[in-house]
Amino acid sequence: MPVALAVDSLTKRYGSRRIVKSLSFGAGGGEILVIAGPNGSGKSTVLRMIAGLVRPGSGSIALTVDNRDCSAPADRRREVGFASPDIAFYPELTGAENLEFFATVRGLDAAREIAALLERVGLGTRRDDPVGIYSSGMRQRLRLALAVLHAPRVLLLDEPGLALDASGGSVLAEMVTEHRSRGNLVVVATNDAVEAAWGDRTVVLGA
Repeated sequence: MPVALAVDSLTKRYGSRRIVKSLSFGAGGGEILVIAGPNGSGKSTVLRMIAGLVRPGSGSIALTVDNRDCSAPADRRREVGFASPDIAFYPELTGAENLEFFATVRGLDAAREIAALLERVGLGTRRDDPVGIYSSGMRQRLRLALAVLHAPRVLLLDEPGLALDASGGSVLAEMVTEHRSRGNLVVVATNDAVEAAWGDRTVVLGA
């Protein structure tokens, strides 16, 4: 299997509150895994731990990509694309400039890819507008573009349809389908019925 993710006995506390308790699951390339559960059940925290952005309290996360062990957080960050409503952009920069900045941080020369991505998410005609005047739906489209900018093998989507109109929802569905068709893994944290129906398997938190 080109991509394999294994989460074992994952636990996370914030102070005295245990957000995630002994969570275990597995998923592989060509699959869509849905993580569902009520607000506050830890869906976003689980995605951040998989992305290597938050350290688990206990347990382990193992990621293998093309027979390479990418379990270390730094390695996972190279292989994972992450879209979350709390990802912020520089409001004074344009959509294209924001993506160029993040590409530079990752050491990418992605000018051509950025132009194509902005067209793909429906921001081609707004690429030179400052993000400060973007609507919430436009900013969400930009987050989707950012998530796939470095061609990740694992795509983590936290409430990805938030603020998207019907056109944006179609763009999202197409991106998810395409990512899976390439043998990559998609993990979606959502309580939206349409997004939940994408899942090949579902993990329910707080049940």
